[in-house]
Amino acid sequence: MIERFQRLPEALRAAARWERLGDHRVPAMLVHPDWESGSSAPAVLWMHGRTVRKEHDPARYLRLMRAGIGFCAVDLPGHGERGTPPLTGPHHTVRVLRQMHDEIDSLIDALRQLGVFDMKRLAIGGMSAGGMVALARLCSEHRFTCAAVEATTGSWTHPAHANMFPGCPREDLAGLDPLTRIDGWREIPLLAIHTVGDELVSIEGQRQFITALRGRYHDPSLIEFVEYTQTGAPYEHIHFGKMSADAKQRQRDFFARWLES
Repeated sequence: MIERFQRLPEALRAAARWERLGDHRVPAMLVHPDWESGSSAPAVLWMHGRTVRKEHDPARYLRLMRAGIGFCAVDLPGHGERGTPPLTGPHHTVRVLRQMHDEIDSLIDALRQLGVFDMKRLAIGGMSAGGMVALARLCSEHRFTCAAVEATTGSWTHPAHANMFPGCPREDLAGLDPLTRIDGWREIPLLAIHTVGDELVSIEGQRQFITALRGRYHDPSLIEFVEYTQTGAPYEHIHFGKMSADAKQRQRDFFARWLES
């Protein structure tokens, strides 16, 4: 077994299966709460942030599994099992976001064909770049029940994000920018978690997006926006530091509530 798989907690490793899914053969780590039962479990499609891989942050996955929720964690283009080091750099962020966005539907079809996940109780989420992909995908027709994102933004062209897409023309962002495509968003429960002092993804852009989204909801209480003031995490961005357990528990409870697990 590959070393990074061996480093996963034993309980998670025992419940995990590694597959390549969809038309693009995307590397995925699949976990079902009980493969042997034959039961159809709710599931979360989760996308990590830039420069890491799908096996990152196993504590998140353990919480979901123990709550009876399955998941499919995938490698972003150029990351993990499909690593191409140049694609982990900020100049290629838009390329990574666009490709991952375009792969999601094929991934979902592959999950459906497995027959072990309840496609009527399917969530999407991600951290940082992965969260950006999730928000972008939710701006057109989809089958997701709810969504949760962390340290990310739905307002890509906000002035506070000028350094996030170096050398990328504004028009290249507009085609996927969730804020400019918000009319296509369907009203579903959303949990967004951020830190006020995030140095990599400014909270100002996410505040703008959440405000605009709430303005479109008949029931704005379906949107939970958690703002931590200070966590001690690297760049106030990565895993929320001293608030990490709180963030993971909030997300676990959110998914359990809306996926009825």
